[in-house]
Amino acid sequence: MTVTSPFALEIGLGVLVLLVFLATLFARGDDRRAIGWLATIGVLVVLAGSFLVAPASTVPPALGGMFVLDGLAIFAKRLFLIATFIGLLAGLSSTDPVFARRSGEYHLLVLTSLLGMCVLASARDLILLFLAFELMSIPLYVLSGFVKRDAIAVEAALKFFLVGSVSSAVMAYGLSFVYGAAGTTSLAGVAKAFAAGSPLLVLGLLAAFAGFAFKIAAFPFHMWVPDTYEAASTPFVAWLSVAPKAAGFVALFRVYYEGAGERVVAWIPIAAGLATITMLAGNLMALPQQNTKRLLAYSGIAQIGYMLVGFAAASASGTAMVLFYLVAYVFGNMGAFLVVDAVARFEGSESTAAFRGLAQRSPLLALSMLLFLLSLGGIPFVAGFWAKLYVFWAAAAAGLYWLVLVGAILTVVALFYYLVIAKRMYIEAPERAARIRVAPTLAIALLLCVLGVVVLGVYPKPLVMAALRVATPLF
Repeated sequence: MTVTSPFALEIGLGVLVLLVFLATLFARGDDRRAIGWLATIGVLVVLAGSFLVAPASTVPPALGGMFVLDGLAIFAKRLFLIATFIGLLAGLSSTDPVFARRSGEYHLLVLTSLLGMCVLASARDLILLFLAFELMSIPLYVLSGFVKRDAIAVEAALKFFLVGSVSSAVMAYGLSFVYGAAGTTSLAGVAKAFAAGSPLLVLGLLAAFAGFAFKIAAFPFHMWVPDTYEAASTPFVAWLSVAPKAAGFVALFRVYYEGAGERVVAWIPIAAGLATITMLAGNLMALPQQNTKRLLAYSGIAQIGYMLVGFAAASASGTAMVLFYLVAYVFGNMGAFLVVDAVARFEGSESTAAFRGLAQRSPLLALSMLLFLLSLGGIPFVAGFWAKLYVFWAAAAAGLYWLVLVGAILTVVALFYYLVIAKRMYIEAPERAARIRVAPTLAIALLLCVLGVVVLGVYPKPLVMAALRVATPLF
């Protein structure tokens, strides 16, 4: 059976949001974690349904061309759903009474943000794109300060909200220039106007680019990342660190590839420069970190820089390799955060010192963390190795040899702080001998991440070919 409606996944998520809302209204008692199971299973059902969605050739654009269900949109939506399922599954075992009592609110906000991401992936109109961005972003501001009794979480949420609001204002201001110069909000119309070389249009796209850079946490628009990651609940941070970033990159592809048309090469110097400073700043700021979540936050900024290397290539292969990188990043980065969550629940600390002797106490947990760190560091043969290799390959094919050299050098720098955690796990003696117990749902989420990292590392070809099929029509 094939689903031909372009809004099938959005309708499915909308129904799930309504069910979670009704369950929240009629729930009794202080423990409402059953709502979490409803949301998690619902996301899994929608994910399964995404493989029944008809290809773009049989589903024409909707809303007058504003909404399209092409290969890129389907690929991105499946990625969002996988990341959300892993994040919700890991969060089911949270021991914080706030998440038991307010489970309905938490999952309603997550699903609403997910709905915004799915709409964003299909948006081919500037107005719809901006609205989808806000639908995705506003719930994230609330979720980052969900534990209101924690003053640090509230401060981090406020910082996230203020910086996010400014970035949205800058993006809206830039998009208004684009509309003024192009006379349309359609990306096809913007591409025609861009070919004419309007200075006002270029100015508008540059301003909008700053807003996009905030969404993907590129330097110097990263200010909210370390504090938010440290203060918010770890399963949410694991999801926050990957899904909104993937949505931001899909929007970049839409606006700066489809919206630039034949003059797409005009963005190469800007993207290459942003990639360089993002890789450099992220890796250098990660070096002195002692809190593991802050270390992974700065590591994530550096990872965005590597993805921007593929974006700077401005080619079908570069776009495809960024998509592959995003999938590898979902499994590697979420897995690392979930190991931090497992250790922090038992040790009561998120510092790197809490990992001392982990290999002696919980060898499988330590091995999982090692695989995730090796993937993030780009060591053969796990998923992250192919991700970095492919984006560098695409950049070299575009003649950006200097950018590849910078990225390769900074990859070596990144290995230092990843291996610091590995040293603590495998070389340093444990402070106590008690085995770390991992909740069943968290263990399943970790297993999914391990499988993703290992399988993509051993056999990346199917996903690479799928990403190439998705990316080629953009050019």
